[in-house]
Amino acid sequence: MPFRVNTVEPKCLTVPGRLTSLDAYRGLVMLLMMGEVLHFCSVKAALPENAFWRFLCWHQSHVEWVGCSLHDLIQPSFSFIVGVALPFSIAARFARGQSGAAMTAHAFWRAGLLILLGVFLRSTWTDRTNWTFEDTLTQIGLGYGILFLLGLRPVRDQWLAFVAVLVGYWLLFALYPLPGPGFDWERAGVRPDWEHALTGFAAHWNKNTNPAWAFDTWFLNLFPRSSPFTHNGGGYATLSFIPTLATMILGLIAGGMLRSDRPAMKKVWWLAGAGGLALVAGWMLGAIGICPVVKRIWTPSWVLFSGGWCLLLLAAFYLVIEVYARRGWSFPLVVVGMNSIAAYCIAHLFEGFIGKNLKTHLGPNFFKLFGDAYERFFHGAAVLVVMWLILYWMYRRKIFLRI
Repeated sequence: MPFRVNTVEPKCLTVPGRLTSLDAYRGLVMLLMMGEVLHFCSVKAALPENAFWRFLCWHQSHVEWVGCSLHDLIQPSFSFIVGVALPFSIAARFARGQSGAAMTAHAFWRAGLLILLGVFLRSTWTDRTNWTFEDTLTQIGLGYGILFLLGLRPVRDQWLAFVAVLVGYWLLFALYPLPGPGFDWERAGVRPDWEHALTGFAAHWNKNTNPAWAFDTWFLNLFPRSSPFTHNGGGYATLSFIPTLATMILGLIAGGMLRSDRPAMKKVWWLAGAGGLALVAGWMLGAIGICPVVKRIWTPSWVLFSGGWCLLLLAAFYLVIEVYARRGWSFPLVVVGMNSIAAYCIAHLFEGFIGKNLKTHLGPNFFKLFGDAYERFFHGAAVLVVMWLILYWMYRRKIFLRI
């Protein structure tokens, strides 16, 4: 992929105009994603009675359908942060004298690269291109151009777009007919008595019986495939980029607020208040059956619920790092957050290579020092440390991958 490598002075913790809190938040999100190598669930499987490892396993897994774990907040946080960073990027480009037309062309070029990078990483170690569009990078890429155009508009227009996306996407699902007597459940890859199936009006948001699934059974079969696409095993869908755009718009609004002249504590209260309202609103929509909170198909209530968490996390990072100036502790996160594209690619491309070589050079039994139950955990911890050290090496040498 045609990455751009920046070798300029890094925007370090003390450079004015750079939000260390945003880099730290982004770094936390990337570390949670990279932390999948810790394999908490393998320890939980070996120690099924241990409540601590059960807790960690649950939060390192995606919920089956309705609900939310910590792991489920990774993708919305990453998407939200893209929106938060955009007002700062636009302001910096205007300050360098770039025209609106040049910036727009770059934004759509970047969107295309994100889509293709996502497809590329999905196709790694396969014998052909895997044309699917449900992963984090492609979902962001599909909506990024529109997000950029909204970034040039007043905040009122951004709020209108946010509401329009949520209401429109809710209507798309609410008006789509439920499966009839002749519905082919086998083709949809789900049983009619699936234990996580919703009933009543909420059934409009069931797995692989919704309009997003129907769209993919047409759209994904336009691409070369080894066999016809019938369903996604996890229920994920291409059209989720539409409500993902709403998550990014929420971040865009938050980023614009952070760039405003409001006092720092008022910014914190705005983020915290908006986060609390969004969190409660999303939960309530699911609780009363109007729209269930489902990350896998990114329901409008999920946009609000997860967006609420994102706003609250951003408020916490901003309060501690920017307001109270407690920055030192965040350095390990900033190292990762300032090179998020590199971190994403390292996690997807080099995890196996690093893990194999660690076992080769340290010996196959080295990671069993604390017992077989913990072998994959300690092996994964070593892999995670090596990946962080690679990013630290890049940070020290001022190498930052940008698209």
